[in-house]
Amino acid sequence: MTEQLPVGPGTTVTLHFALRLEDGEEIDSNFEQSPATFTVGDGNLLPGFEKAMYGLKAGARETLVVGPEEGFGQHNPSNIQEIPRDQFDAGLELEEGLMLSFADAQKSELPGVVREFDDKRVVIDFNHPLAGRDIIFDVAILNVEPAQVH
Repeated sequence: MTEQLPVGPGTTVTLHFALRLEDGEEIDSNFEQSPATFTVGDGNLLPGFEKAMYGLKAGARETLVVGPEEGFGQHNPSNIQEIPRDQFDAGLELEEGLMLSFADAQKSELPGVVREFDDKRVVIDFNHPLAGRDIIFDVAILNVEPAQVH
């Protein structure tokens, strides 16, 4: 019998996963769907989630905790911006929690969430909605194989 390859650099992994918050709220899951396949380092998964799986082999079923530093980052107060209300379309109905899309200096799409507003200003939070949170990462490793070099 051949030695099972562990998850690590240079591997392609097929898995089922679920992401939950500490209170049990599920953020994402593919346990009821087809499994996902990614190659370590290809950018499909945050590096912290990849590192949490290092050493796991096919057949492993684990519940891992990924902290903010390895997940979606710490909540950064400087990512909260106050924008004059007149910068928004007059017909736009604002409400707290509304996600809006902005363009950054490189013209890339940047999502922001309305935190508060009045007639003069709108406070937008550009932090990732999961920033500052521990993420519970349930994972079932189905297959680990050497990555195909192109």
